[in-house]
Amino acid sequence: MRKAAVAAVAAAAAVGVALLARRQMREAKRWGRADAVLRGLEERSAAPPARLRQVADAMAVEMHAGLASEGGSKLGMIISYVDSLPSGQEKGLFYALDLGGTNFRVLRVQLGGKEGRVVKQECDEISIPAHLMTGTSQELFDFIAAALAKFVASEGEDFHLLEGRQRELGFTFSFPVKQSSIASGTLIKWTKGFSIDETVGADVVAELSSALDRQGLDMKVTALVNDTIGTLAGGRYDDNDVVAAVILGTGTNAAYVERANAIPKWHGLLPKSGDMVINMEWGNFRSSHLPLTEFDQALDAESLNPGEQIYEKLISGMYLGEIVRRVLLKMTEEASLFGDDIPPKLKIPFILRTPHMSMMHHDTSPDLRTVGAKLKDVLGIQGTSLKTRRLVVDVCDIVAKRGARLAAAGIHGVLKKLGRDIPGSDKHRTVIAMDGGLYEHYTIFSETLENTLREMLGEEVSSSVVIKLANDGSGIGAALLAAAHSQYLEAEV
Repeated sequence: MRKAAVAAVAAAAAVGVALLARRQMREAKRWGRADAVLRGLEERSAAPPARLRQVADAMAVEMHAGLASEGGSKLGMIISYVDSLPSGQEKGLFYALDLGGTNFRVLRVQLGGKEGRVVKQECDEISIPAHLMTGTSQELFDFIAAALAKFVASEGEDFHLLEGRQRELGFTFSFPVKQSSIASGTLIKWTKGFSIDETVGADVVAELSSALDRQGLDMKVTALVNDTIGTLAGGRYDDNDVVAAVILGTGTNAAYVERANAIPKWHGLLPKSGDMVINMEWGNFRSSHLPLTEFDQALDAESLNPGEQIYEKLISGMYLGEIVRRVLLKMTEEASLFGDDIPPKLKIPFILRTPHMSMMHHDTSPDLRTVGAKLKDVLGIQGTSLKTRRLVVDVCDIVAKRGARLAAAGIHGVLKKLGRDIPGSDKHRTVIAMDGGLYEHYTIFSETLENTLREMLGEEVSSSVVIKLANDGSGIGAALLAAAHSQYLEAEV
């Protein structure tokens, strides 16, 4: 009996060992499959220096093509009609209106010239009722003008309009516009939930001006700009060496100062300044040198604008978290990363936002507690192992650093076009004004971008290239551009 019992125990132990071995083998295969997805992502996302130089060269080539003719490039290279940027000498009271979504902001700023700079500024934010976003053009602009009139009425004694002058306004309008002068432009199409057919093809400055007249408000729109150009203006006001502005937030764009005689498609008289600000619309850049993965191709194919904004889909805050979600979904499908069943929330597009990704990527706790909390709170995934959390951080690292390196290559392309990428005796500073939550808050992204740009430019050139955070370009920048293009400037000369 005793022998039989011992044999039974031994047999059971052998079965247990075999089951454990099989489980370990299954587990090893599972991790092997997950690792294969990660290695494949890493390989296809690779952005080594040689490839980044090709991207920068392609950006510079596309810039030349876009300046030569309308539609000659994937880049818009839009002539902004901003031919003078703030000098710091501006004086007086100026207003700004920033319309770029479901809220708009009104701002006033008292400028005190070279000594006083920005003496005082005030701002108010107003929400647009949903029905006005799909109503009539007159209703929308009357609502905006009424809010502006109310804001002007609250002007305190600290603000002084010079005697005999009309109030002047800079209008930041962050929708696609075909501009025909510094203070006129027709709407190409609405985005961001607006849909008012009668405004399409209309001059948005004329629409606003008519509404201001109906309010009895004596105010002239002297500059129509987008947020990137506002950032450039705000940057130049603070630092005379600013030559370009880049926005890296939900979306991305760049603007820079070009020599007017280097724009073949410009047919008017050359401006006195000799300069012209170009709105690049660089989010639409594409090149065979961009490292695209299956995840990028699927995201693009399923987007509202397939084949468009390829660069933006690789580097901006709108898309980075979504790319990570798609990678994690594949790992779950092929390697049961989060268990045998696919978590339902992991299938929802754009549920994992870039701020969530940033929090996980920056987690320095020994047990990656924040990663575990985000997987649970955002994706409903509980009880993850430390090994799983490390894998998630690895995915974030690959996606974020590729985006940052490609953004640096774009900036290098702009510097190349301006001839500021080569060593020389002229050690003049080159400053890029940077705005956007992705750059400001995602530290690993911004540090990678800056390190990559240094790596590409080399020590000598990079020592004179500075990236400066420039907040609120779309607000104060518009007011500064109203001042720089004031109707009273000729009288002062």
